[in-house]
Amino acid sequence: MKTIRFSVGTACLLASLLSTISLSAQITTPTVPAVPTTTEAPKVIGAIKDTAVTPGVAATTATSQAATQSTDSPDTHLDMAVAALDKGDKATTTQELQTGIAALEASVQQKPTSFKDKVLAQVGKLKALLPLIPTGALGSGVLSKAVGLAKLASGGNQLEGLMTAGSLIGKGSQLTSSLGGLSSAMSVLGGGGSAGKSLISSALGSVSKLDQGGMVAKAAEPAVKSQLGSVLNFVKGAL
Repeated sequence: MKTIRFSVGTACLLASLLSTISLSAQITTPTVPAVPTTTEAPKVIGAIKDTAVTPGVAATTATSQAATQSTDSPDTHLDMAVAALDKGDKATTTQELQTGIAALEASVQQKPTSFKDKVLAQVGKLKALLPLIPTGALGSGVLSKAVGLAKLASGGNQLEGLMTAGSLIGKGSQLTSSLGGLSSAMSVLGGGGSAGKSLISSALGSVSKLDQGGMVAKAAEPAVKSQLGSVLNFVKGAL
C-alpha cells in the first residue's frame, strides 16, 4: 500500500515538472533590435558642405584677373612689339603695335584727362611707323623711343585719372604702381629723366601712408597730392 502511494506521488511530481517545462517553452524571449554597425553623422539643416566653400577662390580669381589685365595692357603689347622687331619678326611687330595702339586709344577714351591730347599725339606717331615695318625701314631704336614716349603719356593719363577720381586715401598701392610705370617710361628721356625720377622717388615715400588709414592717411593726403602734381607737370613738360 505504501509502495502504491509512493508511485502515485512520484507520478504527480513528474507530471507537475513536465507541465512547468512545457509552459516555459511557450514563453518567447523578446527580440532585441540589432545595433547598427555603422553610425551616420547627424544632418544639420542649413549646414554648409565642405565643397561649398573653397579657401582661396576669391584671392585666386582676383589674382587671375589682375594678371589678365596686365597681359592685355597697352604697355605690354607695345613692349612686345619692340621685342619682336629686335628679333626681326615683322609680322608680330605689326600685330602687337596695332594692338597696343588700339588699347591706348580705348583707355584714353574711357578715362580722359588733360593728358588725352598728348596720348593721342603719341598714338599718331606710332601709327605713322606701321608702314615702315614691312619694308624693314623701321629701326628698333626709333620704335623703342616712340613706344617710351607713348607709355609716358599714357602713364600721366592714368595717374591724373586716379587723382581726379576723389580722395586718395586707400589708393596707395594703385598710385605706387602708376608711379613705377612712369619711372620706367622716363628711361626714354635719358639723362633728362633724372629730375622726374627724383620727384617720383619723393612721392613714393609718402603714398604708402595713404593705406594706413585714420589720421595718418588724412594728414598725408595733401602732401601726396602736391608731390603727384609736380610729377605730372614734369611729364607734361617732357612730352
